[in-house]
Amino acid sequence: MIEYDDKAARATERSYLSPEIVRQRLRTLAVLALRAGEHVLDVGCGPGLLAHDMALQVGTSGRVAGIDKSEAMLKLARQRCAHLSQVELSQGEAENLCADDQSFHALACTQVLLYIPDVRQALSEMRRVLKPGGRIAVVETDWRSAVLNSNEEALTRKITQGWDDAVPSPNLPVQLGPLLREHDFTAIRVEAIPVLDTSYSPDGFSAGMAKAIATSAQERGLVSEAQARTWLDDLERLGRDGAYFFCVNRFLFLAVRA
Repeated sequence: MIEYDDKAARATERSYLSPEIVRQRLRTLAVLALRAGEHVLDVGCGPGLLAHDMALQVGTSGRVAGIDKSEAMLKLARQRCAHLSQVELSQGEAENLCADDQSFHALACTQVLLYIPDVRQALSEMRRVLKPGGRIAVVETDWRSAVLNSNEEALTRKITQGWDDAVPSPNLPVQLGPLLREHDFTAIRVEAIPVLDTSYSPDGFSAGMAKAIATSAQERGLVSEAQARTWLDDLERLGRDGAYFFCVNRFLFLAVRA
């Protein structure tokens, strides 16, 4: 998993407020179709943006539980949801959910499973805590689908390949349908949510991901600090020149627990 200190958590929060990620969050809410009084679990709640919006939908008669491995992220989530009595936030992991069997009507999991070595265990836990007929919404990215304008093609290949090797399941979306069926989820629907940036912003989602990917490649010894800086500077320069282009496909899976 990515490790977050307070600074990294705040930077991630800013990127999650970018228009393309807001659209993804709104689409997740739409397919879950939450109702007043329902109990919902947000696995990997991060800074609490989705948990906050889900809480508004289920109302004070409902309940939203959010878990995250990062205390820095939970700190932001607690600040965001402090006025919502129906929100409970705690540290936890997807592979070992601290919740009773069949205790939730719906569950959301955004950009978590690709970092988990044992995806089957996580899905087993999610099925366990969902009520029969409960809905699950999973958002994952296929980073191999990334399209990026760069004048540093050799560095781009090294750095993006390094990210592929750094996570346990870099192309998880192609496997998720069969995995959900294996865990007795039915009525599976999937839709693509492109994340497209054609202008550079230091606080934008794609710029933040570029920094994370470059840092990962540097830490793994695939590129030097100077090479990582050269690559990132090139992206920023392309932004100034009006030639910045970044697109990656995210996939939203909706399924029902049998």
